[in-house]
Amino acid sequence: MSLLARLAPHLPYIRRYARALTGDQSTGDHYVRVALEALAAGERSLDADLSPRVALYRVFHAIWLSSGAQLEARRDDSPGSGAADDAAQRLMRIAPRSRQAFLLTALEGFTPTEAAQILDCDFGEVERLIADAQAEIDAELATEVLIIEDEPVIAADIEALVRELGHEVTDIAATRGEAVDAVARRTPGLVLADIQLADGSSGIDAVKDILGRMDVPVIFITAFPERLLTGERPEPTFLITKPFQPETVKAAIGQALFFHPRRARKAA
Repeated sequence: MSLLARLAPHLPYIRRYARALTGDQSTGDHYVRVALEALAAGERSLDADLSPRVALYRVFHAIWLSSGAQLEARRDDSPGSGAADDAAQRLMRIAPRSRQAFLLTALEGFTPTEAAQILDCDFGEVERLIADAQAEIDAELATEVLIIEDEPVIAADIEALVRELGHEVTDIAATRGEAVDAVARRTPGLVLADIQLADGSSGIDAVKDILGRMDVPVIFITAFPERLLTGERPEPTFLITKPFQPETVKAAIGQALFFHPRRARKAA
């Protein structure tokens, strides 16, 4: 298989990553092009011990570092720059190394181990970089949170995690009806929802009701993930399986708020 054929499926994703990293598509594409040219000329090679995608991103970063890593966001004040550009500007305020680790794991879906291979550092450093980025994001995007959960102990645990991140819990709903009433009283910036609720009602239906009224990021935290992965709305972007790890919930909250378009516009 030719080099181009091996790398072609990954090119849209590394272009997306390069744009998010640099804040500008043309700048990002320049670095991707230089990396591909170096591979084609034999100046760089893909590490045979890594998957093609990980190896490609690793070469991209080697090129980026060799250029002096001078990646600055382009200021675009033209009308209609929109939520994506607002998010890019927020990304550029995160320290470069932390930005890379955050984007590789949160946007590109690499594991911390793979991110360490790409960044040529150890696992512990990647975890520290992600934590630093997460702290910056949490501080900037503090919001009001609705929790839909019928188990009091679990609800209390989630509430403690949310407050620890600097967010405010506006209400804890145990049923679909309580959830709908809660958003009528106060609009949340984030919803954390279980599926199976106290009176036999569904957290999925509660979320459908809420999304029919407003555009808000949702994280499902459930012991029944198979009930969500149906291909029907609301197909979750963020899904956490019970029993959950606190750090998993914290990371999902930061990512949901950071990448959701509505929040991006509000934070601009």
